[in-house]
Amino acid sequence: MTPDEMKQLAKLLQNMPGLKTIELKDVTRLAALLRESPDIGSIEVKGLFGTGIVISRTSNGPAVIAAPPVLAAPMALPVSSASAAAEAPPAPAPAPSTLKEIRSPMVGTFYKSPEPGADAYVAVGTRVGPGQPVCIIEAMKIMNEIEAEFGGVVREVCVNDSTPVEYGQVLFRVDPNG
Repeated sequence: MTPDEMKQLAKLLQNMPGLKTIELKDVTRLAALLRESPDIGSIEVKGLFGTGIVISRTSNGPAVIAAPPVLAAPMALPVSSASAAAEAPPAPAPAPSTLKEIRSPMVGTFYKSPEPGADAYVAVGTRVGPGQPVCIIEAMKIMNEIEAEFGGVVREVCVNDSTPVEYGQVLFRVDPNG
């Protein structure tokens, strides 16, 4: 990360809700930590109610979770192996190259059915076509029906019902040749 990119990141992070201040030196320390530790897969800075820093590992080892909120004070990134192993979901297996992925177009809560108690839109083995609803993602109290962009047979449902999803997270893996 170049110094200019770090300055831009620091400015963006200062505008995040829930983060009062973040300084360039803090961004520099996070970038250095990411660069120096190949076992760290990502560093997330969260605002609002999840204010703090989340660090995840690329290996199957324990993850560093929930650092204190980022303020002007120096940051400490504690390593919590027992609670991190309990809270961190297992890393999904890499997808075979023949499967296509249906990814979340937004941040929200994943629902497999149109209403509680109803049958799921799709399950493993269900054939889907382009434009067919596959799930709902609730964002800001709005229910957004997510449609398949291509046809095929659902081979994997990657998210549990009523769980939060991130933008770009894999929801389903579909075999277009099935």
